[in-house]
Amino acid sequence: MTMNQSEVNKVADYLATLQHLSPHTRAAYQRDLNCLLAYCQQQGIGCWQDLDGRQIRAYVARRHRQGNGGRSLQRNLSAIRSFYRYLMNTRAATRNPAAGVASPKSPRKLPKTLDTDQAARLVEIQGDDLLTVRDKAILELFYSSGLRLSELSSLNVDSIDYNDALVTVTGKGRKTRKVPVGRYAIQALQNWLRQRPEMATADEPALFVSRRGRRISNRTVQQRLRDWAIKQGLATHVHPHMLRHSFATHLLESSSDLRAVQELLGHADISTTQVYTHLDFQHLARVYDAAHPRAKKGT
Repeated sequence: MTMNQSEVNKVADYLATLQHLSPHTRAAYQRDLNCLLAYCQQQGIGCWQDLDGRQIRAYVARRHRQGNGGRSLQRNLSAIRSFYRYLMNTRAATRNPAAGVASPKSPRKLPKTLDTDQAARLVEIQGDDLLTVRDKAILELFYSSGLRLSELSSLNVDSIDYNDALVTVTGKGRKTRKVPVGRYAIQALQNWLRQRPEMATADEPALFVSRRGRRISNRTVQQRLRDWAIKQGLATHVHPHMLRHSFATHLLESSSDLRAVQELLGHADISTTQVYTHLDFQHLARVYDAAHPRAKKGT
C-alpha cells in the first residue's frame, strides 16, 4: 500500500501554515518533506501514522549515505518534527516518530572574516555620487550592527532611531530586536537620507532603494559589495555575511561577552553564536582563572 492523495495533501496543508518562516526555509521544508514522502512510498507505508522511529532513523541513514551533511539532516529532521506536530494537532497522527532521533554531526567550520584593517578599508569608500553615498551607508551599517542581508534590505526609513543610535530589526521567525548603530554608520546614514529623495519614489518606505526608486534587492546589495571589495583592493571574495562574521568576531576579541553578541546577532541559541568566535581555549582558560573564585591558586 502506498500513500494516497489525501496523505500527500497533508504536506501542502501543513506548508500553508508556515507563514512565520522565510520563503527560503519554506522551500527547504517542502523539499525535505517531499523526500520523506518518496521514501514512504518506496517502503509501502500507507499513512503518516504508520511511520515509526526506526524507519525515520533508516531514512536519515540513507540520506547520509547519499551525501547529505549533518546540517542538512538536522534541518530535515526539524521539518519532520514540525510536520508531525501539525499532524498531531489535526489528529492525523498520535505520535511524533522523529522525536529523539539525532542526525550525524558535521564538523563546524570557522567562518571567514575580514581583519580590522580590511574591514576599515572596505567601509571607507570615497565619493559623493548617489550610489556611493548609499553604498557607504549600507557597508557601515552592515559592519556596525552585524545585520543579516535580509534584515538590512527590509529596513524602512523609520527603522533607525537617530537620537538613541538604534536600529529596529525584524530577524528570523519575525522576531524583533534593537541593535546599536555606531557613529560612523549614523553619519553615513544621515548623509544618505539627505540625498535619498533624489532616488526614491515618493511612496517608497524602504531605507535603501535601487536606481528604480524601489526597495533594493538582496542580489543588488551582494553585487555592490563584491564590486566595492574589488575596488578597495581586498584579495578575497566579500559577501554580506562576512561582514556579520567580522562584526561578531571583532566584538568578541574586544569584549569576550558571548551573551551580548548573541543578543546583538539575534541568535536563539548561544551555540550558534559560538560558531562566530575565534576565541581559543587558552584565552577562555585565562578568563576562567582570573574570574572564578575556586580557580585561583591558594584558595
